[in-house]
Amino acid sequence: MKVVLENLTKKFPSRTKGGSDVIAVNDFNFEIPDGQLIGLLGPSGCGKSTCLNLLSGLQTPTSGKIYFGDDDVTNLPPENRGVGLVFQNYALYPHLTVKQNIMFPLQNLKGADKLSKPEMEEKALEAAKLVQIDGLMDRKPSELSGGQQQRVAIARALVKMPRLLLLDEPLSNLDARLRLQTREEIRRIQNETNITTVFVTHDQEEAMSISDMIVVMKDGVLQQIGKPQDVYDSPVNLFVAKFLGTPPINVFVGRVEGEKVWIGDEAVAEAKGVSDQPVYIGIRPEGFELSKEGTLTCNLSRVEVMGRDISVISTHKDAETEAIRSIIDADNLESIVGATVKFEIKPHKILIFNKETEERIYIGE
Repeated sequence: MKVVLENLTKKFPSRTKGGSDVIAVNDFNFEIPDGQLIGLLGPSGCGKSTCLNLLSGLQTPTSGKIYFGDDDVTNLPPENRGVGLVFQNYALYPHLTVKQNIMFPLQNLKGADKLSKPEMEEKALEAAKLVQIDGLMDRKPSELSGGQQQRVAIARALVKMPRLLLLDEPLSNLDARLRLQTREEIRRIQNETNITTVFVTHDQEEAMSISDMIVVMKDGVLQQIGKPQDVYDSPVNLFVAKFLGTPPINVFVGRVEGEKVWIGDEAVAEAKGVSDQPVYIGIRPEGFELSKEGTLTCNLSRVEVMGRDISVISTHKDAETEAIRSIIDADNLESIVGATVKFEIKPHKILIFNKETEERIYIGE
């Protein structure tokens, strides 16, 4: 099912007398294609959970429209939207078994949709098999691990085969290894069911690894939409460039002069077609290549060995952050000697941004 958000805005009244309203979602326009998994991404307080609550019907927009397919559901109650919602804290009933927790949404069906107990048990078992917990049906939530509880919550959301599945930071309570395993399971389940899914997270690695598309938000405003790799390779502004990437992008204060990008007194890249101006320069960690004739000279701090790669930590007087992190092939470890390191910069890994607006400046366009 296709989902369309049209000029969606949500304002919360100020809690202080005479204060201004808080705009959690600001004029949001986006179309979620049928059957895709969308990662809604941004820092805490950017409005992503509010957006999810508006989709589910738990909150009503101040203005704008929400369409499920061709149906306007803006003012439709949550129970009539056909939405499955998985909360961050699982929200399982502690006194019910796994089977009873999964069956619970089916017990509220009425009229022509009402099911018999055997039919409910059959659907609960199908949902449990989908998330691979069919052997735990008689246990209580307290007898389950965090990952198993998360699977129960997902099965409960899927048991009615919703038109739209909403996941609100579902992995934040899991340890690192379990997060990796569970996010792979979410991708598998979504592929098998083909249910349109919105996955909310502040973890950019999480969103990029399983999403068909990502939506980056800041202060309630949509910043960029696209395939994860496209957004990483070509961010529209400095915020998106900084937010995506682990380790994060290295940012320098520099300038364009004579159609070259300068960091200090070193020209590190061509900037054909760009007028002279002060800029921010972003270089991805994988964009550095060790070279004795390199165009960028940095002061070596230390080297971190990470197996097949090494991380060179250095400093530069024009860097915005204290440490510059460069990812280099471990085979080059022996070439790092002395107090300084010199780098060539890969042209497709360097980005420049307007110093005032922080919008991307496209080289050669």
